[in-house]
Amino acid sequence: MRVIAELPHPDFKITIFNMNQKFIVKLEKGILEQSYKIPDMDLTDGVNSVFEILDEAFLATVATRFAEMGKDFKEAYYRYNY
Repeated sequence: MRVIAELPHPDFKITIFNMNQKFIVKLEKGILEQSYKIPDMDLTDGVNSVFEILDEAFLATVATRFAEMGKDFKEAYYRYNY
């Protein structure tokens, strides 16, 4: 797996990898992680197309999903400990 790019974002870390004719977009926030695999043959302009996919609307849903994931994990962790 080869790192293609790391994109700045104020709320989470975004890393783009290339492996086995796929781009893998990994988004991390604390202990949480989301990843998306995109076959490179589905893209017309390689990694530049990945940058276009990562628009503000998509990143807003990623942030919402991180909030939901964090809430779910806290609830599960609480059930485990108490």
